[in-house]
Amino acid sequence: MIQHTLRASRRAASPALRCFSETSGGEITEEDGCERTGSPCPTKQASLYVHWPYCLRRCSYCNFNKYISREDNDHIMTECLQRETETLLQLSQVSCITSVFFGGGTPSLAHPSTIAAVLQTVSRRAYLSDKAEVTLEVNPTPVGKSKLEDYCRAGVNRFSIGVQSLQDEDLKILGRDHSSHQALLTVEEARRLCPGRVSVDVMFGRPKQSVESWEDELSELLKVCDDHVSLYQLTLERGTQLFKQVLAGEVTVPTEDVTAEMYQCARRTLHQHGLLQYEVSNFARHKAASHHNTSYWKGRQYIGVGPGAHGRFVPLGEGGVHREARTQTLEPDVWIREVRQRGHGTRRRIQLGHLELLEEVLVMGMRMNEGINHEHWEMFSPQLGLREVFGSSRDVQELLQSGQLLLDDRGLRCSWDGLVLLDSILPALLVELERQISPRLQRDIHHTDGRTESRTSSPR
Repeated sequence: MIQHTLRASRRAASPALRCFSETSGGEITEEDGCERTGSPCPTKQASLYVHWPYCLRRCSYCNFNKYISREDNDHIMTECLQRETETLLQLSQVSCITSVFFGGGTPSLAHPSTIAAVLQTVSRRAYLSDKAEVTLEVNPTPVGKSKLEDYCRAGVNRFSIGVQSLQDEDLKILGRDHSSHQALLTVEEARRLCPGRVSVDVMFGRPKQSVESWEDELSELLKVCDDHVSLYQLTLERGTQLFKQVLAGEVTVPTEDVTAEMYQCARRTLHQHGLLQYEVSNFARHKAASHHNTSYWKGRQYIGVGPGAHGRFVPLGEGGVHREARTQTLEPDVWIREVRQRGHGTRRRIQLGHLELLEEVLVMGMRMNEGINHEHWEMFSPQLGLREVFGSSRDVQELLQSGQLLLDDRGLRCSWDGLVLLDSILPALLVELERQISPRLQRDIHHTDGRTESRTSSPR
């Protein structure tokens, strides 16, 4: 049901974006400040994700790319993060960074001077507006709280606080190293420093959790939270401590029907308090939606720096013309060695074909409450609009008639009820997309003057 959809929002994988000749300045928002660069081409802009891989310990449910640092190597990480940032900015040839997000791992373990150094490197290579969103994930421990002001001085202007739960017993089961009281104090301090720009992460579907206890917890959370809340359903990842405990019968988690009710309960409760859902997992009021995460869902370019980071950009600096999906080396020590040897730790790079590009635009765009508008889709598919691709499908027609899906003058989107069922809606859309696009790609191949084109060819 919603489990895979919610989990996907936690991954640092962004959709692809090509610079077509038909594009205008529509992708540039006032908040980005990139209008000052003088270039409306989306390949000249990108958001930047910086991954800090270290944690003090591993949470019982977590299978993210994180490591327990064996030594104090802040200076080495700072040096390498700066160098890879510089290399990839040069490779991408972007002239404007629209937002920066420091994630992990536990980036609030990094020294504030590391954050400042990376931002200074960005500013030397590209335009970074004073108003650009710069987010740092924070573990709400006393140490994390004590560094918030220094992070602000370093250039951070938005915090994402990993509260996860307001129940101390649940925090222990999850392996978190903070208490609910410490979390509340951290949120309070973050709101003092960055009013209106603090997000709170909270998790549901936890062991022994009930709908009633979740409602009570949401009520407590709404008394202290700022203008942004991110909801995540706990998923049992193979190989984690919690997975093993559930498998052995030592711990029980709510059923899928109960977690579905928890999700619907949260949607209603947050909506009643003015926190409107703008994406599957994210709710905001007072225009506090995350610009950085929205850039993923909108299909904008994205550069990933640090061990295991993902990115999507056109490597113009080496003559590239196609968007690439890039992944950096996972293991920090190996990544450090590669960055020192060749300036970056890119382990995997795959050119995206036109169908693959549209699939990413579709999957990510449909996560948003507003879905995909016609103008946005035409940037990627100028020859086939949304109605041409999806309007004649019997399966899509059934979804439209059921009210789960909407296709009108605004574009393609899920209804309020349909968004909960996104995982079951997407397969029908993806099948129809491939059915419509693949024959055209084959015809293009046959009309290339006898040349055999790569599968990654796509419109420019």
